[in-house]
Amino acid sequence: MSDAGFDLTGRTALITGSSAGIGLGLARALGRAGARVVLNGRDPARLEGARAGLAAEGLDVAAAGFDVLADAETLADGIAAVEAVAGPLDILINNAGIQRRGALETYPADIFDQVIATNLTAAFRVGQAVARGMIARGRGAIVNVCSVQSELTRPGIAPYAASKGGLKMLTKGMATDWGPHGLRVNGLAPGYFRTDLNAALVADATFSGWLEGRTPLRRWGSVDELGGPAVFLCSDAASFVTGHILYVDGGVTACL
Repeated sequence: MSDAGFDLTGRTALITGSSAGIGLGLARALGRAGARVVLNGRDPARLEGARAGLAAEGLDVAAAGFDVLADAETLADGIAAVEAVAGPLDILINNAGIQRRGALETYPADIFDQVIATNLTAAFRVGQAVARGMIARGRGAIVNVCSVQSELTRPGIAPYAASKGGLKMLTKGMATDWGPHGLRVNGLAPGYFRTDLNAALVADATFSGWLEGRTPLRRWGSVDELGGPAVFLCSDAASFVTGHILYVDGGVTACL
C-alpha cells in the first residue's frame, strides 16, 4: 500500500465535539491528510476559535454548531445544512462525549441518562442521519470514538464504561447493517491521554504514577498520536476494515 492510500484529499469529514481536545486533534489530522473538515460543538465562541486556529494552519475547515442531543428532525436539518455548505459527507467521526464520575450506589439517575445520551444515543442518532446520505451514495466511513473503558472499568466510572461498552457494540452493529450499502464503521478507542478533560488526573501524582506503571509504554498518550490511526480508519488504506475497534492505549488493554 502506497502513501496515497492514506490521502483524504477531496473528502469531507464531520467531527462532533471537535472544538477542543481529542476531537480538535482528530480534525487537525484529517485536515492535514487533505480532507475538508467540519467542526461541531455547542459553544459558538470555542467553535469559532477552533475553526480560526485550523484555518490559520492552512487547513480547509468549516464549522457547524448543532447539538448532537437534538431531536431527529433538528439533527437531519443540521446535517442537511452542513452538506449544503461543505458538500456530501464522506466521513463522520462521532467524538462528542462526557464523563461524570461518582459512586454507583448514589449516582443520580438523571446524570446516568445524560452520560448514556451523550456518549451512546447521540452517536446512533447522528450516525443514522449521516448514514442515510452515505447509503444513497453507496460509500462512507464512520468512526465512533470508543475508549479503553469499552473493555475495562475503574471505581467511579460505571456509567461511562456502560456507555462506551454500548458504543463498541453499536459500532459492530452499524458495520453489520450498513456494510452491504458500501459503508465502513469502526471504533477508535483511546487510552489515557493528556487533555483538558484529564488535567486533574494528570496533575495527581499518585494517579499518574499508577497509570504509568500500569501502561506498558510507561506514559500518558499525546493527542497527536491518535491522528494517524484515525486517518487510517477513514482512508482507503482501511478499505477492507470494518466492525473493528482499534485501541490506541499504550498497551493498557494487553495486560493485567
